Amino acid sequence: MDITFINVCDFIGTLAFAISGIRLASAKHFDLFGAYVVGLTTAIGGGTMRDVMLGLSPFWMTNSFYLICSAIALVWVIIFRKLLVRQNNTWFLFDTIGLALFTVTGMEKTLQAGFPFWTAIIMGSITGAGGGVLRDVFINEVPLIFRKEIYALACVIGGFGYWICARYIVPPLYCSIICASLVILMRFLAVRYRLHLPVLKAEDESKKAQN
Repeated sequence: MDITFINVCDFIGTLAFAISGIRLASAKHFDLFGAYVVGLTTAIGGGTMRDVMLGLSPFWMTNSFYLICSAIALVWVIIFRKLLVRQNNTWFLFDTIGLALFTVTGMEKTLQAGFPFWTAIIMGSITGAGGGVLRDVFINEVPLIFRKEIYALACVIGGFGYWICARYIVPPLYCSIICASLVILMRFLAVRYRLHLPVLKAEDESKKAQN
């Protein structure tokens, strides 16, 4: 895999996730420092979980790039605050881009560390969705992956797409592009057609619904 491509994915994914976190924090009327913390946590949260589970040093501790990139995202939101806060589709767009690209970087880092594909799919999903979980906790919302909307499952589907392509000796670059495209496609289809997994209901609730 071309290291430049991974770096580009990392930069765009970090910026996109940081913007999505800061945008939601702004809508909740957080101050600048609080918004920055939420944006940074959204950007590095999933990757930190991944690195800890893989027995690696968290990536952001040895590279200030992620702190600077999150600061750039804060400035971006300050400049375009009215546009970003008023339009819900802007949050969805940045969140989806971050989800897709971080799924790719999570899988690539796991495979480079020598782990099997099934582990890479799990770690890619955690890298993509983990930061969003922490973001939602910080802004006092139910994490998106625990609601009906398809979120982490999109990462899993993208990961399987990567795995299938790799089995047929598709070049790694194209595997990554296909993986990211599947994640984005699944998110757009899920929102557009309101696709979701079945909701687990308690037995008492089911009887009340029937009555």
